[in-house]
Amino acid sequence: MNEPLTVYRDGPVSEITLARPGKANALSAELVERLLAAIETTAGNGTRVLVLRGEGRNFCAGFDFSDIDSTTDGELLHRFVRTELMLQALYHAPFSTLALCHGGVYGAGADIVAACDRRIAAPGSRFRMPGLKFGIALGTRRLAERIGADRALEIQGSARIFDAEEAMRIGFAHAVEPQERWSTIVAQVAGAQKLQPAAHALLKERVQSDTRDADLAALIRSAGIPGLKDRIKAFRAERE
Repeated sequence: MNEPLTVYRDGPVSEITLARPGKANALSAELVERLLAAIETTAGNGTRVLVLRGEGRNFCAGFDFSDIDSTTDGELLHRFVRTELMLQALYHAPFSTLALCHGGVYGAGADIVAACDRRIAAPGSRFRMPGLKFGIALGTRRLAERIGADRALEIQGSARIFDAEEAMRIGFAHAVEPQERWSTIVAQVAGAQKLQPAAHALLKERVQSDTRDADLAALIRSAGIPGLKDRIKAFRAERE
């Protein structure tokens, strides 16, 4: 059985690669758990920079709902909670985080990017955050912190696709760079890190809001409304 992600460490840099290219790196329950475990492991091993990327043609297509017919509302709620905890661990990680994204970056995949400190998009990347179309409040506050409340309202209210150039223009991405340049960018980010993990964690505490409890509560309230599975199935049928 193929591993759903790979983890590689080179000195102060750890890299996590989503490795389900046949599923556009969509987040299965197993992949979410493996991501959370990998982030927590790197938090204690001296990592200064954590890089996230996706194998194949896409960074991440969001949630993998291919098993939804055999899934209950309760199981879906648990998956969303675990995903929010993974995103919180990434956002508050005691080191610098760098997302290198390309292709389709949708749903919870875009939330992963938004949770990272630095965000690089390849030309042709496409982003979409449609969770509120089926009533899920996942990542909304982190998005608003990255791009501002007005833009977050418009993007999530319309659930539209935006491209790499717009992502850079609105602050969702820091730069649009071809994949051939990514190794250079990783080296530059790593070279700029001067703080030990404890000091970096303290810096993050001072410069970004800690709304973990409120965000988790909002997610549970939204996902706990009866009919979650039916709402997701209706959303998927609308796309087809």
